[in-house]
Order: sequence, then C-alpha cells, then structure tokens
Amino acid sequence: MSLYTAETRRLTKRRFTRFFLIGVVLLLGAIAAGMFISNQKNTPAVVAEAQAKADREYQQAVVQAEAERKTCESQPGSDCTQMWQPTREDFQAEWYMPPTFNFRKNFGDMVTTLAAILAMAAFVIGASFVGAEWSSGGMMNLLLWRPQRLKVLNTKLAALLAVLTAVTVALSALWTGLFVLIANLRGTLDGMTSGAWQSYLIMELRGLVIVLAAGALGFGLASIGRHTAVAMGVAIGVVVVLQAGLGTVLAMAQVKYIEMYLAPTWIAAWMNKSVELVDYNAPCIGANCEQPTMTLTWQMAGVGLVAALVLVVGTAMWTLRKRDIT
Repeated sequence: MSLYTAETRRLTKRRFTRFFLIGVVLLLGAIAAGMFISNQKNTPAVVAEAQAKADREYQQAVVQAEAERKTCESQPGSDCTQMWQPTREDFQAEWYMPPTFNFRKNFGDMVTTLAAILAMAAFVIGASFVGAEWSSGGMMNLLLWRPQRLKVLNTKLAALLAVLTAVTVALSALWTGLFVLIANLRGTLDGMTSGAWQSYLIMELRGLVIVLAAGALGFGLASIGRHTAVAMGVAIGVVVVLQAGLGTVLAMAQVKYIEMYLAPTWIAAWMNKSVELVDYNAPCIGANCEQPTMTLTWQMAGVGLVAALVLVVGTAMWTLRKRDIT
C-alpha cells in the first residue's frame, strides 16, 4: 500500500473526521430547512392578497391624512400646505409580500455561507489530522520506516487536500441542488441565464480555494506547534484578540479604511470579486458629502492568501526538516 493511500485511509477512517463532517452536514441541513420555511412562493393568490393589503393601507392613510388636514385647517394661522399626502407609489404590493427566495439575487450569500462553514471544518480537521499524529507519537513511529520527513508531511497534506476537495465538491453540488429546489418551491429561478450559472460556478470554485487554504493553514500551524491545540490557539488569538482588538484600536486612531486590516474583508473580496471600502474618518468631498473610497479586488486578496499559505506551510516544512523528532 502506498503512503498516499495509507494517509487517505487514515484521515477518512478517523472518528473525529467523520463525526465533525456529520455535524457540518446537519448544520447545513438546518440552514437549508430554515430558508425553506422562512420563504414563500409568490403565487397569484399571494400577489392578490398583498395588493389588497396595500390598497387597504393606502385608503386608511388617505382617510387619516384628510382628518389631519381638516384638523390643521381648523386652527387659525396654521400652514397646512406642507402636510404629507399619501400616493399609490407609497404603498406598493411587493412591500406586503412574504419573503421569497430569488435564486439569482440570494444564492451568492448561500455560497459564501457554505464556504465559511466548510473552511472552519477544514481548518479543524487539518489541524487535528497532523496534530494528533504528533501528540500520540504516531509521526515518530511513521518516520522510523519512512525516514523521508518532507515526503511524509507533503503526502499527508496532499491526502488532506484531496479529501477536502472531494467533500467540498460533493457538498457544493448538493447545496446548489437544494437551493434550486427551494427556489422552485418557495421562490423563483427567473433571470438564471447561462452567464449567471457560470458566475455561481466560479464563485463556488473560489469557495473551494478558501476551504483548501483553511485546511492547509490548520495543518501547517498544528505541524509547527506539533499539537492540535496550537493551531486552535492561533485561530482564537487571530479572531478574538487580533481582529477584534485591532479593529477597536484602529477605530480609535481614526486610521483610513479600517476594514482593510481585517481578514473578513479580504475573504469577502475574494468571494465577491471586489469590496469597496469607505474612509468614514475623512472629511466630506463635494456638495453631496462624498467620502473617499478604495476597492479591494479578488486578485489582491489572492496574493494575500498565497502569502499566508507560503509563510505557514513553508515554516512547517522548514521546522520539520531542521528540528529533532522527539
């Protein structure tokens, strides 16, 4: 049996991996079920009911406005010309309709949600996969009969990324199918041209990259610290201490484009192709009080992601080569 096959089996047979993925599937199922329950298809009956409600609200507003105008006119010296007079445009039927799932408008948020959940799972699974080997002594035993350190670590990483790819592709296909069904039963697929489908496919591929990057980062951090807890501690430190604390400090210092220094902004730029940032601390420009903006593109976010991967995974490889196996 090849080393790659053995590592793949080791990863997929681990109870932690299986149970964690089952939890992820249950969470995704709960989100999909919530979207199904909270949305409703706009049938002709629903549209008619919303139109009737809009008409009733309009008539009530007209009666109330007329009563207020008469009261105003009964008071000597009162200027009643500026009083609000309701119009049909103020009571549109769509404002009284229940939420409906518009696949073209709303599925992008669902792709981002899927990528975020799978990235979290990938980070934990990747960290646990190699961290458990170090803490249990399995890595040392493996290197007794496979003394090629970098080959062993690279094979483990390749097995992890292959499994994550298979899981992400399968769940992405299932996720897309579920929301197509939700759109058919509780919303609409109007406007889904071939270009729109292609755009969502590319977005799901970007989500796959995020998942693989998260898995590799968790793997690399746990390998550097030789324990799963090291990777989890770094993650907690980055999210809680660095991101929350840094945001507060930058806000107090009135730094330009605060969001640029926060990881979620770069992830959003990668997933959505670009993010526009506004410098709210800058003085207004022009008669309309426009504040300066800058755009983070997916290319810029990709460079940052590659840099983080090279730093963490490269350090993991270097430390394995240089440090003693104890």
